[in-house]
Amino acid sequence: MPRYLSQSILVLLAALGPLTGAEQEALTLVECIHIALERHPDVAKSRASAEILKGKIREVRAQAFPEVNFNSSFTRWRDPSLLNASGIDKFPPELLEALVPHAVNLFDYSISFKQPIYTAGKVRNAMKLASVESEGAMADIDRSEQDLALNALRAFYALMWAERYRVLVAETLEQKKLHAATARSRFENGVATEVDVLRSEVAVANVKPDLVRADHAVGQTRALLNYHLVRPIDFPTRAMGGFQDQPWEEWDLEVLCTEGIRRRPEMHRSRIAERSAAVQLDLARAESRMRVESQGAYGTLARDPTNLVSAKYFRWLVGVNFTLPVFDGFRRSGLVYQATAAERVARLEREKLEQQVRLALQRGLDEVKAAQETIAASQANIQQAEKVLLMTQNNYKYGAATTLDIIDAQTALSVARSNLLRGQHDYAVARASLRWSLGRTPWE
Repeated sequence: MPRYLSQSILVLLAALGPLTGAEQEALTLVECIHIALERHPDVAKSRASAEILKGKIREVRAQAFPEVNFNSSFTRWRDPSLLNASGIDKFPPELLEALVPHAVNLFDYSISFKQPIYTAGKVRNAMKLASVESEGAMADIDRSEQDLALNALRAFYALMWAERYRVLVAETLEQKKLHAATARSRFENGVATEVDVLRSEVAVANVKPDLVRADHAVGQTRALLNYHLVRPIDFPTRAMGGFQDQPWEEWDLEVLCTEGIRRRPEMHRSRIAERSAAVQLDLARAESRMRVESQGAYGTLARDPTNLVSAKYFRWLVGVNFTLPVFDGFRRSGLVYQATAAERVARLEREKLEQQVRLALQRGLDEVKAAQETIAASQANIQQAEKVLLMTQNNYKYGAATTLDIIDAQTALSVARSNLLRGQHDYAVARASLRWSLGRTPWE
């Protein structure tokens, strides 16, 4: 499976160039994702796991090569075995007196080798299994990169929403303060009641907690983004750019499901798991088949160290071993049974993941459609709310509207703007999540 995300990262690196100097406070979405993928431990951990499997492949491949060892030993020993032999009492007395065991030295060095000749496919399947698992590790890297990119994107858009919502609340507060000043001025001039002043001042006071909550939301979302960027939690990161507003035009669920099933990293990983289970089944079956291997050794064995270089004391051996398992208490049949069940589990897991991809795509399309409709409705509502507020303010100047009318109009406009901002945020996140479900890069 092509590594779509890694290819996109290379494009990003070429576009962004090297990051030099101090940490940037203002970042675009692409810069945030680039930094997260470069620094976050989750991706580094997945890459380290792939390196582990590379070592595993080398370890398994070693089973197909000869094993060569240099052996050397020194032994000092005394062996009275002959004196304990049956019938030793019938030996002549003079011979028995001569059979006195003495301690001797024994020097030995040799080179030995062992080479598998035939393993019924066991070594071949073990190498194939390690290679398949290594391919799966690459899919795990893709998955961790895509997951991290989506999480960083969500944190980026959350910070952007919090910053803009804070500005919106601040603007609403200024509007209410301005109206409160107007109401007080009219009260002092005798054309407004004290109730109007109190209502306007209460409206100002009611917005101040919203501003505090907005400030708190900015701090929380910034901390979350800094976490994904591996920065200090209180680093003053700011989100640059705007929400993704390009219309979504792909609505055929079956076409999207086909693409998602083909490209999603976890789907690729499940197919690899099926292949791995099939290889493990072959490996388990090979346990009950004949194994042939050759072995040999060449070296010297002598009591006197000066004889270690004498050809008279050289020794060697060459042999071929045949092993045919006959009965092992049904251990091998148990391995086959387990491997068969694991293969069935892998197939069922793949089928479940396919259904999950379908569900995620259907949900993603619904969320994108709902966010688009929210944006369209909010945009139309904002125009009407702005017009109503302007007309109400003009009417208030001439005494044709009350402070309560002004407050209602201001609240309606604030809600409409908040709905539009939330819709823009939800659409950008829903679009990115839908692309993630398709196996594409979450950003564009």
